[in-house]
Amino acid sequence: RVIIGSKRHRRGLVILYRSKDFIHWTKAKHHLHSAQGTGMWECPDFFPVSITTQSGLDTSLVGMGIKHVLKLSLDDTKHDYYTVGTYNLAKDIYIPDSGSVDNDSGLRYDYGKFYASKTFYDSAKKRRILWGWINESLPQPDYVKQGWAGLQAIPRSLWLDKSGKQLVQWPIVEIERLRANRVDSPSTVLRGGSVLKVSGVTAAQADVDISFEVSEFEKAEVLDPSWTNPQLLCSQKGASVKGGLGPFGLLVLASKNLQEYTAVFFRIFRGKNKYVVLMCSDQSRSSLHQNTDKTTYGAFLNVDPIHEQLSLRSLIDHSIVESFGGLGKACISARVYPTLAMGDGAYLYAFNNGTQSVRISTLTAWSMKKAQMN
Repeated sequence: RVIIGSKRHRRGLVILYRSKDFIHWTKAKHHLHSAQGTGMWECPDFFPVSITTQSGLDTSLVGMGIKHVLKLSLDDTKHDYYTVGTYNLAKDIYIPDSGSVDNDSGLRYDYGKFYASKTFYDSAKKRRILWGWINESLPQPDYVKQGWAGLQAIPRSLWLDKSGKQLVQWPIVEIERLRANRVDSPSTVLRGGSVLKVSGVTAAQADVDISFEVSEFEKAEVLDPSWTNPQLLCSQKGASVKGGLGPFGLLVLASKNLQEYTAVFFRIFRGKNKYVVLMCSDQSRSSLHQNTDKTTYGAFLNVDPIHEQLSLRSLIDHSIVESFGGLGKACISARVYPTLAMGDGAYLYAFNNGTQSVRISTLTAWSMKKAQMN
């Protein structure tokens, strides 16, 4: 079986073809799946995930204890969306679970720059690995002049969250072989308005893992019911906008006097029945270059800040920042082009611009070596 993305008018389609010899192909009578109003579906990906373990599954598996994921790259938005559901092998149709949405308000692999992705099953290590394309944020003449554009994200392991409602992603363990010069910071209270410099790592090429503990939840800002778009909310409440609980997180690729920085952070709101965590990647001050795309990205993070620490891991590599919140429940990738925060002129900080203190429970950072290709 092979699937191909397509559309009919404004209805996105996944067309299924069958073959017994890989030479002669027959189009199935029914589409594997379709949805009205979603436009062209590119680069579809369809694969099984285990309900009970984090191990990957061979693409051909169907049966008990298995869900299926359908990923679509929406040409209209240039983002990758996915649903979790059930594959009916007898009818060759896929049905998303209730609450799993097909359109551009649904779940995304990555809430920043990340498109045209594909997974494969690594049978040797029994894991499913995700590759994705991260394009440029430069004007077209700039990257035409440099002679290349875009790059591949760090490969990620991917599995179904224990809730059964979303995927979790994490950089493959092999990336840890590039770590060097480990730096550990002791548990520290980060008061409102303070910045903590992280020394001892090459800040332009680093792996940073930080966790926060929060109290005084009654000081959290009330979440307006109309605030349903996390990217818009992050753009309105960026790193420089003071809140109650947050913004707090990391300033990466920062210049010495903070003329340039990319802020990756959390902000906690008080919702109607629960506390809501917003994760943002704010590129608004990432570069003094005037013509780069400095869009701010955001995602709501499905964690309970009362009972769980807020964890953030950022992989920093000169012009790219890949961030993983809540142990991989939300991912945001960004392209940035600092003019000052380059090489030895790049610095790394933890920060808190909220009115209330937060505790850094763990902070570990590594310099990252260059990859060796075999």
